[in-house]
Amino acid sequence: MSDLIERVKDLKHIPLFPLPLVLLPNELLPLHIFEPRYRQMLKDIEGGGKVFGILLFDPEGTELIRPASGVVGCLAELRESTKLPDGASNILTIGIARFRLIDYVDADEPYFVGDVEFFEDVEEAGEDLTALADEVHALFERIAKAAFLLSGSRGHFPEIPKTDPEQLSFLIATAFNLDNDLKYKMIEIDSTTERLTNLQEILVHTVTKMEDSAHIHQVAQTNGHSDKKIKL
Repeated sequence: MSDLIERVKDLKHIPLFPLPLVLLPNELLPLHIFEPRYRQMLKDIEGGGKVFGILLFDPEGTELIRPASGVVGCLAELRESTKLPDGASNILTIGIARFRLIDYVDADEPYFVGDVEFFEDVEEAGEDLTALADEVHALFERIAKAAFLLSGSRGHFPEIPKTDPEQLSFLIATAFNLDNDLKYKMIEIDSTTERLTNLQEILVHTVTKMEDSAHIHQVAQTNGHSDKKIKL
């Protein structure tokens, strides 16, 4: 059992905040809290463990009023909170652990409360996983360098430290603006190898275009000519 799961293992019932987005572990998420029920939730967690669960849910196009049991979400930890004059709040959260919603709990609260089970990736090890993690990290660094050149060397792409493969997979996934379907797949997968393989495919598809764009950008800055064209 990892230190992270050890930390949350005693949490069985947590407040739930359905949103039309997916939160990944290690991802920062600012939120504007204005609905009365979630103002109450914020008040309750500020006096307790400062955590709540975020679940992907978009009510448009469905008759459901809440996410279905069995879905996967991410526990969010409150890091900062600023109350506004109208009673709403701006908060900053970070994803810390994944959970599966077992069922809803009948609680005397205006917001949803869930009975949840936390999980991590199944244990994997070996040289193949290490090599895959190293390759994904190297691809990401190439994209980071290309992004830096495209910015005119004025900004920088987030640096991703080499860490254990599971954490690395989420750190890299967080750095990209993935759509909800892809992000949900990333948190639902319980295999680090599978997640890194999916990221590898995305990075391989992206890196050449980024590097070609960076090359053209550099040449354009010197009024030169490039023999490289971006294939769209």
